[in-house]
Amino acid sequence: MIQTSARLLQLLSLLQVRREWTGPALADRMGVTERTVRRDIDKLRNLGYPIHASPGIAGGYQLGAGAQLPPLLLDDNEALAVALGLNSVAAGPVAGIGEASVRALAKLEQVLPSRLRPKFAMLKAAVTTLPSNAASVDPQQLTVVSAAISDRRQISFDYVKSDGDSARRLVEPYRLVDTGRRWYMVAWDVEREDWRTFRADRITSLPTERKKYTPRPLPAEDLAAYVQQSITRSPYRFDVVVRFHAPLAEVAAVVNPQYATLNADGPAATILRSGWDNLAAPAAYLASFDMDFEILEPEEFKSFALHLSRRLRVAAGTVTGAADSEPRSQ
Repeated sequence: MIQTSARLLQLLSLLQVRREWTGPALADRMGVTERTVRRDIDKLRNLGYPIHASPGIAGGYQLGAGAQLPPLLLDDNEALAVALGLNSVAAGPVAGIGEASVRALAKLEQVLPSRLRPKFAMLKAAVTTLPSNAASVDPQQLTVVSAAISDRRQISFDYVKSDGDSARRLVEPYRLVDTGRRWYMVAWDVEREDWRTFRADRITSLPTERKKYTPRPLPAEDLAAYVQQSITRSPYRFDVVVRFHAPLAEVAAVVNPQYATLNADGPAATILRSGWDNLAAPAAYLASFDMDFEILEPEEFKSFALHLSRRLRVAAGTVTGAADSEPRSQ
Protein backbone atom coordinates (compact mmCIF):
# COMPACT_ATOMS: atom_id res chain seq x y z
CA MET A 1 0.00 0.00 0.00
CA ILE A 2 2.81 2.42 0.87
CA GLN A 3 4.54 1.67 -2.43
CA THR A 4 1.29 2.26 -4.34
CA SER A 5 0.61 5.57 -2.54
CA ALA A 6 4.15 6.79 -3.21
CA ARG A 7 3.76 5.88 -6.88
CA LEU A 8 0.45 7.79 -7.10
CA LEU A 9 2.09 10.86 -5.59
CA GLN A 10 4.95 10.56 -8.07
CA LEU A 11 2.47 10.26 -10.95
CA LEU A 12 0.49 13.28 -9.72
CA SER A 13 3.67 15.31 -9.42
CA LEU A 14 4.66 14.46 -13.00
CA LEU A 15 1.22 15.41 -14.32
CA GLN A 16 1.50 18.80 -12.61
CA VAL A 17 4.87 19.79 -14.06
CA ARG A 18 4.12 19.09 -17.73
CA ARG A 19 1.03 19.92 -19.76
CA GLU A 20 0.77 16.46 -21.33
CA TRP A 21 2.45 13.07 -20.98
CA THR A 22 2.27 10.02 -23.19
CA GLY A 23 1.68 6.66 -21.54
CA PRO A 24 5.11 5.27 -22.55
CA ALA A 25 6.86 8.42 -21.27
CA LEU A 26 5.17 8.12 -17.88
CA ALA A 27 5.93 4.41 -17.66
CA ASP A 28 9.59 5.03 -18.50
CA ARG A 29 9.89 7.89 -16.02
CA MET A 30 8.31 5.89 -13.19
CA GLY A 31 9.94 2.56 -14.02
CA VAL A 32 6.63 0.68 -14.38
CA THR A 33 4.55 -0.81 -17.16
CA GLU A 34 2.02 1.13 -19.22
CA ARG A 35 -0.69 -1.08 -17.71
CA THR A 36 0.33 0.10 -14.23
CA VAL A 37 0.20 3.70 -15.42
CA ARG A 38 -3.36 3.20 -16.70
CA ARG A 39 -4.43 1.65 -13.39
CA ASP A 40 -2.84 4.47 -11.40
CA ILE A 41 -4.54 7.04 -13.62
CA ASP A 42 -7.90 5.43 -12.80
CA LYS A 43 -7.08 5.55 -9.08
CA LEU A 44 -6.28 9.26 -9.26
CA ARG A 45 -9.57 9.85 -11.09
CA ASN A 46 -11.41 8.05 -8.30
CA LEU A 47 -9.74 10.42 -5.83
CA GLY A 48 -11.18 13.40 -7.71
CA TYR A 49 -8.35 14.39 -10.04
CA PRO A 50 -9.70 15.22 -13.53
CA ILE A 51 -7.19 13.51 -15.83
CA HIS A 52 -8.04 13.68 -19.53
CA ALA A 53 -6.80 11.09 -22.00
CA SER A 54 -6.50 11.55 -25.76
CA PRO A 55 -6.27 8.41 -27.96
CA GLY A 56 -3.84 7.63 -30.74
CA ILE A 57 -0.08 7.54 -31.15
CA ALA A 58 0.24 11.24 -30.36
CA GLY A 59 -2.25 11.02 -27.48
CA GLY A 60 -1.50 11.23 -23.82
CA TYR A 61 -2.66 12.22 -20.34
CA GLN A 62 -3.39 15.74 -19.15
CA LEU A 63 -4.35 17.03 -15.70
CA GLY A 64 -7.39 19.26 -16.10
CA ALA A 65 -9.62 21.47 -13.96
CA GLY A 66 -12.30 19.78 -11.91
CA ALA A 67 -15.44 20.64 -9.99
CA GLN A 68 -13.54 20.52 -6.69
CA LEU A 69 -10.00 21.51 -5.82
CA PRO A 70 -7.93 18.36 -5.17
CA PRO A 71 -4.74 18.34 -3.08
CA LEU A 72 -1.72 19.92 -4.75
CA LEU A 73 1.91 18.92 -4.60
CA LEU A 74 4.33 21.80 -4.11
CA ASP A 75 8.11 21.80 -4.02
CA ASP A 76 9.98 23.72 -1.31
CA ASN A 77 10.20 27.04 -3.15
CA GLU A 78 6.57 26.83 -4.31
CA ALA A 79 5.37 26.15 -0.76
CA LEU A 80 7.30 29.14 0.60
CA ALA A 81 6.02 31.37 -2.21
CA VAL A 82 2.40 30.38 -1.55
CA ALA A 83 2.80 30.84 2.22
CA LEU A 84 4.31 34.32 1.83
CA GLY A 85 1.64 35.24 -0.71
CA LEU A 86 -1.15 34.21 1.66
CA ASN A 87 0.50 36.12 4.48
CA SER A 88 0.63 39.26 2.32
CA VAL A 89 -2.90 38.92 0.91
CA ALA A 90 -4.28 38.64 4.44
CA ALA A 91 -3.69 42.40 4.79
CA GLY A 92 -4.90 43.26 1.29
CA PRO A 93 -7.87 45.42 0.23
CA VAL A 94 -10.12 42.61 -1.09
CA ALA A 95 -13.04 42.05 1.29
CA GLY A 96 -13.27 38.58 2.85
CA ILE A 97 -10.02 37.40 1.32
CA GLY A 98 -8.02 38.22 4.45
CA GLU A 99 -9.91 35.72 6.63
CA ALA A 100 -9.76 33.03 3.93
CA SER A 101 -6.03 33.66 3.53
CA VAL A 102 -5.45 33.21 7.25
CA ARG A 103 -7.33 29.89 7.20
CA ALA A 104 -5.42 28.67 4.15
CA LEU A 105 -2.12 29.80 5.68
CA ALA A 106 -2.88 27.90 8.89
CA LYS A 107 -3.50 24.73 6.88
CA LEU A 108 -0.30 25.17 4.91
CA GLU A 109 1.83 25.92 7.97
CA GLN A 110 0.49 22.78 9.63
CA VAL A 111 1.88 20.54 6.90
CA LEU A 112 5.06 22.43 6.09
CA PRO A 113 8.10 20.14 6.34
CA SER A 114 10.26 20.80 9.39
CA ARG A 115 13.15 21.86 7.15
CA LEU A 116 11.04 24.74 5.77
CA ARG A 117 9.58 26.02 9.04
CA PRO A 118 12.65 28.05 10.16
CA LYS A 119 13.03 29.64 6.72
CA PHE A 120 9.34 30.57 6.53
CA ALA A 121 9.37 31.95 10.10
CA MET A 122 12.40 34.07 9.21
CA LEU A 123 10.81 35.42 6.03
CA LYS A 124 7.48 36.05 7.76
CA ALA A 125 9.17 37.99 10.56
CA ALA A 126 11.19 40.07 8.07
CA VAL A 127 8.22 41.07 5.90
CA THR A 128 5.75 43.63 7.22
CA THR A 129 2.74 45.00 5.34
CA LEU A 130 1.65 48.52 6.20
CA PRO A 131 -2.05 48.75 7.04
CA SER A 132 -4.14 50.42 4.36
CA ASN A 133 -7.11 52.74 4.83
CA ALA A 134 -8.34 51.99 1.31
CA ALA A 135 -11.93 50.82 0.96
CA SER A 136 -12.35 47.08 0.57
CA VAL A 137 -13.30 45.46 -2.74
CA ASP A 138 -15.88 42.71 -3.21
CA PRO A 139 -13.96 39.70 -4.62
CA GLN A 140 -17.04 38.68 -6.60
CA GLN A 141 -16.81 41.98 -8.48
CA LEU A 142 -13.20 41.23 -9.44
CA THR A 143 -14.25 37.75 -10.57
CA VAL A 144 -17.03 39.07 -12.81
CA VAL A 145 -14.75 41.74 -14.31
CA SER A 146 -11.98 39.20 -14.91
CA ALA A 147 -14.41 36.86 -16.68
CA ALA A 148 -15.71 39.71 -18.84
CA ILE A 149 -12.15 40.68 -19.80
CA SER A 150 -11.41 37.08 -20.78
CA ASP A 151 -14.69 36.67 -22.73
CA ARG A 152 -14.51 40.17 -24.30
CA ARG A 153 -17.94 41.14 -22.98
CA GLN A 154 -19.27 44.55 -22.05
CA ILE A 155 -20.33 45.09 -18.44
CA SER A 156 -22.64 47.61 -16.79
CA PHE A 157 -22.47 48.75 -13.17
CA ASP A 158 -23.24 51.60 -10.79
CA TYR A 159 -20.23 53.82 -10.14
CA VAL A 160 -19.64 56.62 -7.63
CA LYS A 161 -17.22 59.35 -8.75
CA SER A 162 -14.86 61.24 -6.44
CA ASP A 163 -17.37 64.10 -6.15
CA GLY A 164 -20.07 61.73 -4.89
CA ASP A 165 -22.16 61.62 -8.06
CA SER A 166 -23.43 58.15 -8.98
CA ALA A 167 -24.28 56.90 -12.46
CA ARG A 168 -24.76 53.70 -14.43
CA ARG A 169 -21.75 52.95 -16.65
CA LEU A 170 -21.48 50.67 -19.69
CA VAL A 171 -17.88 49.73 -20.55
CA GLU A 172 -15.64 47.34 -22.42
CA PRO A 173 -13.20 46.06 -19.75
CA TYR A 174 -9.59 45.36 -20.77
CA ARG A 175 -7.41 45.02 -17.67
CA LEU A 176 -7.46 44.93 -13.86
CA VAL A 177 -4.46 46.61 -12.21
CA ASP A 178 -3.52 46.07 -8.56
CA THR A 179 -1.50 48.94 -7.09
CA GLY A 180 -1.18 47.29 -3.69
CA ARG A 181 -3.56 49.74 -2.01
CA ARG A 182 -6.37 49.69 -4.57
CA TRP A 183 -7.65 47.85 -7.65
CA TYR A 184 -8.29 49.73 -10.90
CA MET A 185 -10.04 48.70 -14.12
CA VAL A 186 -8.97 50.04 -17.51
CA ALA A 187 -11.99 50.14 -19.81
CA TRP A 188 -13.50 51.83 -22.85
CA ASP A 189 -16.55 53.86 -21.78
CA VAL A 190 -19.17 53.12 -24.42
CA GLU A 191 -21.36 56.20 -23.81
CA ARG A 192 -18.46 58.67 -23.43
CA GLU A 193 -16.51 57.05 -26.27
CA ASP A 194 -13.21 57.33 -24.43
CA TRP A 195 -10.83 55.38 -22.22
CA ARG A 196 -11.48 55.52 -18.49
CA THR A 197 -9.81 54.21 -15.32
CA PHE A 198 -12.29 53.03 -12.67
CA ARG A 199 -11.53 52.41 -9.00
CA ALA A 200 -12.92 48.99 -8.11
CA ASP A 201 -13.98 50.07 -4.61
CA ARG A 202 -16.26 52.72 -6.16
CA ILE A 203 -18.23 50.11 -8.13
CA THR A 204 -21.35 49.84 -5.97
CA SER A 205 -23.21 47.06 -7.76
CA LEU A 206 -22.26 43.65 -9.09
CA PRO A 207 -21.31 44.17 -12.77
CA THR A 208 -23.71 42.66 -15.28
CA GLU A 209 -22.37 41.08 -18.45
CA ARG A 210 -23.70 42.37 -21.76
CA LYS A 211 -22.93 41.67 -25.42
CA LYS A 212 -19.49 40.70 -26.75
CA TYR A 213 -17.26 43.45 -28.14
CA THR A 214 -14.51 43.63 -30.72
CA PRO A 215 -11.18 44.57 -29.10
CA ARG A 216 -9.94 48.04 -30.00
CA PRO A 217 -6.36 49.44 -29.91
CA LEU A 218 -5.24 50.00 -26.32
CA PRO A 219 -4.44 53.51 -25.04
CA ALA A 220 -0.92 52.35 -24.12
CA GLU A 221 1.23 49.26 -24.46
CA ASP A 222 1.83 49.18 -20.71
CA LEU A 223 -1.59 49.47 -19.06
CA ALA A 224 -0.06 49.40 -15.58
CA ALA A 225 1.94 52.51 -16.45
CA TYR A 226 -1.21 54.02 -17.98
CA VAL A 227 -3.07 53.54 -14.68
CA GLN A 228 -0.16 55.01 -12.75
CA GLN A 229 -0.22 58.06 -15.02
CA SER A 230 -3.96 58.39 -14.46
CA ILE A 231 -3.92 58.12 -10.68
CA THR A 232 -0.80 60.25 -10.11
CA ARG A 233 -1.53 63.21 -12.40
CA SER A 234 -5.17 63.30 -13.42
CA PRO A 235 -7.73 64.70 -12.65
CA TYR A 236 -5.90 66.65 -9.95
CA ARG A 237 -5.96 70.44 -9.80
CA PHE A 238 -2.18 70.93 -9.97
CA ASP A 239 0.24 69.05 -12.21
CA VAL A 240 3.52 69.34 -10.29
CA VAL A 241 6.81 68.85 -12.13
CA VAL A 242 10.18 68.98 -10.35
CA ARG A 243 13.76 68.02 -11.16
CA PHE A 244 15.69 66.06 -8.54
CA HIS A 245 19.47 66.41 -8.69
CA ALA A 246 19.93 62.67 -8.24
CA PRO A 247 19.98 59.61 -10.54
CA LEU A 248 16.73 57.86 -11.40
CA ALA A 249 17.58 54.75 -9.37
CA GLU A 250 18.23 56.81 -6.24
CA VAL A 251 14.95 58.72 -6.53
CA ALA A 252 12.93 55.62 -7.41
CA ALA A 253 14.18 53.96 -4.23
CA VAL A 254 12.31 56.48 -2.06
CA VAL A 255 9.37 57.70 -4.19
CA ASN A 256 6.20 55.61 -4.10
CA PRO A 257 5.10 54.90 -7.71
CA GLN A 258 1.48 55.37 -6.63
CA TYR A 259 2.15 59.07 -6.08
CA ALA A 260 4.37 60.08 -8.98
CA THR A 261 5.92 59.12 -12.31
CA LEU A 262 9.68 59.32 -12.72
CA ASN A 263 11.85 59.76 -15.81
CA ALA A 264 15.63 60.06 -16.11
CA ASP A 265 16.91 63.50 -17.10
CA GLY A 266 20.42 62.49 -17.99
CA PRO A 267 22.61 60.29 -15.77
CA ALA A 268 22.47 62.55 -12.70
CA ALA A 269 18.95 64.03 -12.64
CA THR A 270 15.36 62.81 -12.47
CA ILE A 271 12.07 64.44 -13.51
CA LEU A 272 9.14 63.81 -11.15
CA ARG A 273 5.53 64.44 -12.21
CA SER A 274 2.64 64.19 -9.81
CA GLY A 275 -0.92 65.46 -9.43
CA TRP A 276 -2.21 67.23 -6.29
CA ASP A 277 -5.36 69.05 -5.22
CA ASN A 278 -3.45 71.56 -3.05
CA LEU A 279 0.12 72.85 -2.90
CA ALA A 280 0.96 72.29 0.77
CA ALA A 281 0.91 68.52 0.40
CA PRO A 282 3.52 68.25 -2.41
CA ALA A 283 5.69 70.85 -0.66
CA ALA A 284 5.84 68.73 2.49
CA TYR A 285 6.18 65.49 0.50
CA LEU A 286 9.09 66.69 -1.64
CA ALA A 287 10.87 68.39 1.24
CA SER A 288 10.85 65.10 3.18
CA PHE A 289 13.44 63.63 0.79
CA ASP A 290 17.11 64.28 1.55
CA MET A 291 17.79 65.34 -2.04
CA ASP A 292 18.06 68.72 -3.75
CA PHE A 293 15.36 69.55 -6.29
CA GLU A 294 14.04 72.48 -8.31
CA ILE A 295 10.42 73.28 -9.15
CA LEU A 296 9.69 73.38 -12.88
CA GLU A 297 5.88 73.61 -12.94
CA PRO A 298 3.43 75.14 -12.16
CA GLU A 299 4.17 78.79 -11.41
CA GLU A 300 1.72 78.71 -8.50
CA PHE A 301 3.86 76.06 -6.82
CA LYS A 302 6.96 78.23 -7.14
CA SER A 303 5.11 81.15 -5.51
CA PHE A 304 3.79 78.93 -2.75
CA ALA A 305 7.29 77.54 -2.06
CA LEU A 306 8.63 81.10 -1.63
CA HIS A 307 5.78 81.91 0.75
CA LEU A 308 6.34 78.70 2.71
CA SER A 309 10.08 79.30 3.01
CA ARG A 310 9.36 82.76 4.45
CA ARG A 311 6.98 81.28 7.02
CA LEU A 312 9.51 78.64 8.02
CA ARG A 313 12.26 81.22 8.46
CA VAL A 314 9.96 83.29 10.67
CA ALA A 315 9.11 80.15 12.66
CA ALA A 316 12.81 79.34 13.08
CA GLY A 317 13.55 82.87 14.26
CA THR A 318 15.95 83.73 11.46
CA VAL A 319 13.59 86.41 10.10
CA THR A 320 11.71 88.88 12.27
CA GLY A 321 8.17 89.96 11.70
CA ALA A 322 5.07 88.15 10.48
CA ALA A 323 5.11 86.05 7.36
CA ASP A 324 4.18 87.96 4.25
CA SER A 325 0.93 87.52 2.38
CA GLU A 326 2.20 85.44 -0.50
CA PRO A 327 -0.17 82.80 -1.94
CA ARG A 328 -1.25 80.17 0.56
CA SER A 329 -2.18 76.55 -0.08
CA GLN A 330 -4.94 76.64 -2.66
